[in-house]
Amino acid sequence: MQRRFLDYLVVMFKGIAMGAADVVPGVSGGTIAFISGIYEELLESIDKVNLGVFKVWKKEGFKTAWNSINGNFILALFSGIAISILSLAKVIKWLLHNEPVLLWSFFFGLVLASILYIAKQIKDWSVKIILAILITSVLSYLITLAEPFASPDSPFYLLFCGFIAIIAMILPGVSGAFILLILGAYQTAIDTINNLIEGITSGNMDLFKDALLKFTLLAIGAVIGLKVFSKALNWMFKHKKNLTLAILTGFMIGSLNKIWPWKQVLKTRINTEGEEVTLLDKSILPTSYDGDNQMVMALLFIIIGFTAILILEILGKQKNKA
Repeated sequence: MQRRFLDYLVVMFKGIAMGAADVVPGVSGGTIAFISGIYEELLESIDKVNLGVFKVWKKEGFKTAWNSINGNFILALFSGIAISILSLAKVIKWLLHNEPVLLWSFFFGLVLASILYIAKQIKDWSVKIILAILITSVLSYLITLAEPFASPDSPFYLLFCGFIAIIAMILPGVSGAFILLILGAYQTAIDTINNLIEGITSGNMDLFKDALLKFTLLAIGAVIGLKVFSKALNWMFKHKKNLTLAILTGFMIGSLNKIWPWKQVLKTRINTEGEEVTLLDKSILPTSYDGDNQMVMALLFIIIGFTAILILEILGKQKNKA
């Protein structure tokens, strides 16, 4: 596929959107990739990255090997994801603490529109498809009710967290950040990113080295998980597309509970910075919300999130026509 420089900037923008979604528990970067029309290309490109690339490089040169894995696409997309995660980690953390209702309202609208879009792609409805949606909806909902448990400081555990989280991040409707939250590693991941940046900017090498070690362990686990799972998901899309779309739709429906804007806190914990943060909560009606429910602004942000998906859908259609 021939792309111009401007096309790769659009791909990078989609990567930035994916990164932003991946930072927030309850939202999936895979959903953004699917809506924006790059999901299957992403899976195919990841699937092509293997040891055989080095043989091609040796025989036919770097350019041929690079093109064989759709290298420009991967570089543009993952650059966008990295830029987004590194730049938005502090912003998202601040919004989660100071404007949770508006932030969750935006993502609720985003995921709601995503469900309608993905369900619309199912071409052949049957009892099996409906059952798949129902079962995965219930499973996803039960996951959102799970109570996070504390993360041990084991390097192997961080590898495991990276492996599991990236599987969720690439799967539309399943939030990798929320999986990290359940595993007790979400705060560790956010702190690692923030400490990595702070260590570089402040010149604190001890802080930087500790953050770099944790980041590397999470990254290695993520790379392994990405490679293993992308092959299976790529096969499912090629051979069982309707069923796969039904499963994804169900996961997204169930995940709506996690990103419902109005919550009642059931349990709290003290994070590594000495702040009291939510450990477990439940969805409640806006009228039962303790404090200003910001109903008007929340509805506005739901509409904005919903509209954002429509814009991404238009961009995806333009890409498919190109």
